[in-house]
Amino acid sequence: MVNSTKQTTPMAANAFFALLLIGMSIYFIQWGLGYTLYQQVGLFMVASFFGIFMAFNIGGNDVANSFGTSVGAGTLTVTQALAIAAIFEVSGAVLAGAAVTDTIRSGIVDIGKLGVSPSQFIYLMLSALIAAAFWLLFATKRGLPVSTTHAIIGGIVGSSIVLGISIGGTELAFSTVKWSKIRDIAISWVVSPVLGGALSYVLYSIIKKNILAYNDKVEVVVKAIKAQKKNLKREQKEYFEKLGEVEKLPYTNAMLRDQEVYKDSDCQREDLETEYYRSLYDLERKRENIDTLKALKTWVPLIAALGAVIMTAMVVFKGLANTGLTLSTLQAGLVMGMLGAMVWLTAFIYTKTIRGKHKEDLGKATFVMFSWMQVFTACAFAFSHGSNDIANAVGPFVAIMDVIKNNAIEAQASVPGPVMVTFGVALIVGLWFIGKEVIQTVGTNLTEMHPASGFAAELAAAAVVMGASSLGIPVSSTHILVGAVLGIGLVNKNTNWRLMRPIGLAWVITLPAAAGISAISFMLLTKFL
Repeated sequence: MVNSTKQTTPMAANAFFALLLIGMSIYFIQWGLGYTLYQQVGLFMVASFFGIFMAFNIGGNDVANSFGTSVGAGTLTVTQALAIAAIFEVSGAVLAGAAVTDTIRSGIVDIGKLGVSPSQFIYLMLSALIAAAFWLLFATKRGLPVSTTHAIIGGIVGSSIVLGISIGGTELAFSTVKWSKIRDIAISWVVSPVLGGALSYVLYSIIKKNILAYNDKVEVVVKAIKAQKKNLKREQKEYFEKLGEVEKLPYTNAMLRDQEVYKDSDCQREDLETEYYRSLYDLERKRENIDTLKALKTWVPLIAALGAVIMTAMVVFKGLANTGLTLSTLQAGLVMGMLGAMVWLTAFIYTKTIRGKHKEDLGKATFVMFSWMQVFTACAFAFSHGSNDIANAVGPFVAIMDVIKNNAIEAQASVPGPVMVTFGVALIVGLWFIGKEVIQTVGTNLTEMHPASGFAAELAAAAVVMGASSLGIPVSSTHILVGAVLGIGLVNKNTNWRLMRPIGLAWVITLPAAAGISAISFMLLTKFL
């Protein structure tokens, strides 16, 4: 297995991404000051710093664990993962991320019940950004994949409780929190990884039993036939050397006649004179009767088509749905069906073109196909991820910027393009600079991965995210993906359960830790700003 996470990052690339983020931030500050009419400049600068810092840390943790399976499997290098993330994460954020941001502001705390002033609202959201950003940085540097959504929710809860206590006491503060949502989040700590692990276990078990195990069995038989041919040739040489001089000439003539007959495609066993060519004929027929590509032709196109349908559904229902491009169920089903059929046909045709040594080296041929499939799932996952989780940074920040501009708390706030682009760039830069620890945890340290298992984990995670969203079950995509990786480890019996202890603890601590940091941040902001 290739451990791509150990690559050293070139200084030129480091400088490029650092300058890219600095340049985008400078441009954004200049644009933002004009957008907010140069009101509360100091507060806007602080909010911009922590908003971009939050997006940077989302890239280091959330984006990193999304690509961990691809990098850990050796399908993508860190640089290639970065390139895909740059295109699809940013595209998802810019094209489809704006509509998701409103849920961050109103989903967990009844802020209207507190009757907060515009400045208090700003401090509340800014505290949440600060808390979530620092907690994500802490977790990322330790290689712990955590939920950025839980972090920002914890931040909002923490600052809201402190604000509520200062306005109307403890009872008012705690009554504004939607504890049923907190309960749902706690349930997701168990439900998310269990669902991801269960589906991943089933999917990879099917792949391992019907494709990988079949290929291994066939390769053993093919190697045995090759060994028999080698032994036959050696025995033939020994037999010829034992012949007398008088016997060698007629035997050589018979061998030459058989050699010519054997070249004929219509050659039959009874047409051959020598035992050597008859034995060779039997071995060749035995080899021809083994369909080495049976598993690839039967199962890979079906699994690839299933993957295409699921990932298309994720893009349509969780990605493009936020752009206002709404498709009816029938239309969406037709699109998914067409793409699934196209992928099935493409995969099937590809298996029919496998020739020569690739028919013998089934492991390589299989992993090449799964590598392509895994790249496809990674792209779709990245687009959906960018369109949804960018809201964890953009939502609170846009709320702050809108209040600074209008000096009033609006029910909704539009998301300007420069915000999405700048925060999208921060995602990628965060992945580049601090994402490697989380990539190694998800892709390498929890269990060994290869393209087939990596594809199974990504596809299972995507399917659970889609299914849970449709049913309204509260889940975390980060927790689901980690569970899916554990499912692979269960099949292969090589799961690193010791590493799951700090990861599980980090999941539980994320919300209260972010709440605590946010509470402290809120008190400091209200005192010094």
